[in-house]
Amino acid sequence: MPHLTLVSFDDLLTRTDLIHEPMVCFVSDGAKRTIAGDRSWTTGRGQVFLNSIHMPVTGVFERTPYRSATLRLDGQSLTDLLLELDGPVSAEPISQLTTPMTPELTDAVTRWIRLLDTPADIPALAPRIEGEILYRLLGTPIGPALRQLTLTDSPLARVRTTAAWICAHYTERLTIDQIAAVAHMSVATLHRRFKEATGMSPLRFQKHLRLQEARRRLVAGNTTAALVADAVGYVSATQFNREYRREYGLPPAQDAARLRGELAGFP
Repeated sequence: MPHLTLVSFDDLLTRTDLIHEPMVCFVSDGAKRTIAGDRSWTTGRGQVFLNSIHMPVTGVFERTPYRSATLRLDGQSLTDLLLELDGPVSAEPISQLTTPMTPELTDAVTRWIRLLDTPADIPALAPRIEGEILYRLLGTPIGPALRQLTLTDSPLARVRTTAAWICAHYTERLTIDQIAAVAHMSVATLHRRFKEATGMSPLRFQKHLRLQEARRRLVAGNTTAALVADAVGYVSATQFNREYRREYGLPPAQDAARLRGELAGFP
């Protein structure tokens, strides 16, 4: 099912780099803390987490075993559903929220996941159950924020567009004036709106993307810190090493070796 991702951990991991896309996460067991810049959210058993922006985050699995199902949000499906409904749209940009699952929502999500046991039913039933899940979500406290995803010219919509653009151009030498032009905002407004939504400034957002990709390449092996620094857009290897160590606590090669050893302990 293209909109479904299942996540399962039985053992605690150290901080894990992730790229969140617009999605809703349903946690059935354990707890995960999501860190984005200066902000964090903890989602535990029986709760829902909404994220509406492509963004680099750090995940910390605080309680295991951890089990969750993630619904990747389809803006067109949500728009089609809202054409049939009325309701409030949040006045302030909200990009992440948590709320408890209702019994009706739990039932819909359970039926959705069980379709994996009957693949022949997926083409006909998955879109309908996903529509039911969205309908149930609109009746929860995250409903107004979910409706924001259908707005095309709100401050949050501009931040979403800008964040996606940075994700596509993070290896390039970007300036804050260039990013503000993409957002159609002044520099001051961009800084305020972007940090409200992501917990970080646009350039810090870009740096996190670079460091996450650098770490991924280093852990994969068969490369050097200098080559990786160049590949993700750093002009200075010294700056890369300094920022990498500040972010992860160790020089690039040592951190990659430690993380490879940690991951080797998982089946």
